[in-house]
This record gives sequence, structure tokens and C-alpha cells, in this order.
Amino acid sequence: MWQPATERLQHFQTMLKTKLNVLTLRKEPLPTVIFHEPEAIELCTTTPLMKTRTHTGCKVTYLGKVSTTGMQFLSGCTEKPVIELWKKHTLAREDIYPANALLEIRPFQVWLHHLDLKGEATVHMDTFQVARIAYCTADHNVSPNIFAWVYREINDDLSYQMDCHAVECESKLEAKKLAHAMMEAFKKTFHSMKSDGRIHRNSSSEEVSHEFEPDDG
Repeated sequence: MWQPATERLQHFQTMLKTKLNVLTLRKEPLPTVIFHEPEAIELCTTTPLMKTRTHTGCKVTYLGKVSTTGMQFLSGCTEKPVIELWKKHTLAREDIYPANALLEIRPFQVWLHHLDLKGEATVHMDTFQVARIAYCTADHNVSPNIFAWVYREINDDLSYQMDCHAVECESKLEAKKLAHAMMEAFKKTFHSMKSDGRIHRNSSSEEVSHEFEPDDG
């Protein structure tokens, strides 16, 4: 049926308005979603982004370090410095002396995480380059639970000194495990340095690391 132009225009406007109302009603839930999303983001920002990092390693009591002399380190070379560190330790400690560090031996580095009074790792950490470790052993007469290593410390003036570091483990077995882990770390470091050309290719890991062989006796 024919309708005047004015009526057709009004009818079109009515239909358009109705459709817009329907579209508006369908979109009503959207503001709720848009409103809650920024809140979720804001809450996330107030939550710590990183939890306390857990470290793998062996809980030990760090006895300290003492300078040692000599360039060739053979079996028994750490006995004297370890006795010195052990005496200082036993004089200062009480009946129960809790672990104060976490020793983590990695392929190229050794990390000594210092623990707080609650036994949790602090931000303070000593790093030892495996390539600069000259000797390590878990064989000591003063205590079978002690693991020690000789480290070449480089000073600010590029001179160096050899320091003997020692830790007391919870058992003799733990000390032996650290000695084995150090030997494996040294082998990986040696092969990496050899492939990079930093060590003469005629050298063998057995020649360089014979002092790292742990004593399981």
C-alpha cells in the first residue's frame, strides 16, 4: 500500500529507533565488564610480582676463610687452615649452632647464600668462579663433616691471594656430595674453557683436576 513520504519517513525512524534500543539493551552488560577489568588490573599491581626465591643447595655453617700459601695443593694442604677456622668456630659457637648459609654448586659458579636468623636466604651472596678454585676436599681429621676449597681471590690491584674457605655440613655424606658436585662442576668448566681455546688443547681434565678427586674412604 502506498504511503506518503512523511509517513514512510516516520515509520523508518520508528523502526530505526526500535533497533537502536534493542542494540543498546544488548550492550548493557558491557559496562559492567569494562568496569571490573581495571579493578582486577589494579589489584594485580598491589600484589608482589615475585615471591621469595627458593634456592637449591646444601645447608651449611660457613666457618669463614683464611689465607694460605703455596702454589701446589696436595692432599692434606687444607688441614692446617681448616683447624684454624674450626678453633675459631668452636670457641664462638653455642651447644647448637644452626646453619647460616646455603652452598649451591653450579657448572661455572659456586654460590654461597647467607641465611638470616629465620633460616631464609638473604640478598647477600658470595660468588666463586669454578675456574679459580685450585683445590677442594671433604677429608679432614678435625671433622669429617667439613668441606673446604682453596680459591684464588683477585684484588683490586690485580694481585691475587689464595684463600681457604670451609663449611660444616650436617653429615659426612653431605660433605662428600659437595666434593663430588664440585668435581663435576670443574669438569664442565674445564671442557668449556678448552673448547673456547682458553686452555691448551693438549691438556686433559685428569691432569688439571686430579686434586679434585674426592676421597670416599
